[in-house]
Amino acid sequence: MCNVLQVSTSGYYNWLKAKVSKLWLYNQKLSELITTIFNDSFKSYGAPRVKVALENLGHYVSKPRVARLMRANDLFARRRRKFINTTDSKHNYPIAPNMLNRNFKTT
Repeated sequence: MCNVLQVSTSGYYNWLKAKVSKLWLYNQKLSELITTIFNDSFKSYGAPRVKVALENLGHYVSKPRVARLMRANDLFARRRRKFINTTDSKHNYPIAPNMLNRNFKTT
């Protein structure tokens, strides 16, 4: 297996014996907090707002780290677009006459 993965045998056994790092544990804790903050915001907060919310909770992390953790957990802010009414039926412009006299009513 070590030949397939192109790693040394001693490195593989060291990896098996290794404990979970503090950084990995802290990233797991941050991921849980980020998910909670994100869901409480109705999935509208991006990395900058989540970073500010984390700072308010006492966790000082960088925006790229928050963005990386959000990406790893598939958390993407959904933007709501402003509704634009494109039809103005109450205009004073002249209306073109029905030159073809089409009847669109069916029986």
